[in-house]
Amino acid sequence: MSIVPIHCPRCGRALSAGLAHAGCASALELEPPRYCIQCGRRMKVQVVPTGWSATCVEHGVSAGGTAAATR
Repeated sequence: MSIVPIHCPRCGRALSAGLAHAGCASALELEPPRYCIQCGRRMKVQVVPTGWSATCVEHGVSAGGTAAATR
C-alpha cells in the first residue's frame, strides 16, 4: 500500500496546488526529510554515513540510503 503525501517532508506545510515546493524538492535530494508526510509533525532524524532514519511519534520510522536496507 502506497502512502500519498499530504505534507511536504522538508517544510511540513500542506501540499496543495497553490504552493510551489520546487525548492523543497531540490533540497530533499541532498538531505533527509524533517517532517512527516502524513501528519506534518517534526520528526526525530538520525543521519549516519550510510543513510538516515526518521521517526514520527505518530507514524513510526522511515529510512533512506543504504541504512534502509539493513533495518
